[in-house]
Amino acid sequence: MDAKKLTELQKNATEIRMGIIEGVHAAGAGHPGGSLSIADLMAYLYFAEMKVDPKDPKNPDRDRLVLSKGHAAPALYATLALKGYFPVEDLKTLRQANSHLQGHPDMKKTPGVDMTSGSLGQGISAACGMALCAKLDKKDYRVYAIVGDGESEEGQVWEAIMFAAHNKLDNLCIIIDYNGLQIDGAIHEIVSPAPYEEKIAAFGCHPITIDAHDLLAIEAAVEEAKTVKERPTVIVAKSVKGKGVSFMENQVKWHGSAPNDEQYAQAMAELNATLAAL
Repeated sequence: MDAKKLTELQKNATEIRMGIIEGVHAAGAGHPGGSLSIADLMAYLYFAEMKVDPKDPKNPDRDRLVLSKGHAAPALYATLALKGYFPVEDLKTLRQANSHLQGHPDMKKTPGVDMTSGSLGQGISAACGMALCAKLDKKDYRVYAIVGDGESEEGQVWEAIMFAAHNKLDNLCIIIDYNGLQIDGAIHEIVSPAPYEEKIAAFGCHPITIDAHDLLAIEAAVEEAKTVKERPTVIVAKSVKGKGVSFMENQVKWHGSAPNDEQYAQAMAELNATLAAL
């Protein structure tokens, strides 16, 4: 990746973060922390990697993304709006009764959403089904699934990983957003899923660990995943919950809280400053 592309993706990630704050503030509810932590991953996937077209959102040959941690919908919506699936202004309708942007992704209502998700543990299973379907249909599209670290405490996640390995789904790339915090606190104090790498390898998958905010590292991991044959790749993306907004970073209370007007102004000022510096 050259310097120009890197800067462009950094801008995309910052604009995604701005869209997250915009939507959650307007709704007065939502999950900003875990949405902000995946903004760099979303920017890379949608603006550098995935074969998708906002003008043809149901193209059967498109790459797919399943946001298994569906409560991070503000990140997906901000990304899709920036990509051109629907107007950015729609982000201000988040969670409103007649909006197509509900609190969790709905594939029947929102252009660009590949799978309805939100019941934790289930999205990754749907992603496995998509990847298996591609194999059976002899299609070359790839499937990406973003899973929360708290979500990975659920048994269904590991059943899905075992299924993916058994079926040699090398067209599936699972990304674990490892920000270390869930709704009730630090994951290592609740039910620690660590060590990830050893478990992933034992389940028959190819593990890669990266800094989730280093776009060059994201690029290298995604490229490596495409070279792995006859087994899926699981990227453990070490992230900062609330990344990009100083008072939200590593603070568990921002898992599911919306900023008030003063906090919104501060968050947007910080993100505008980041954007201006790029």
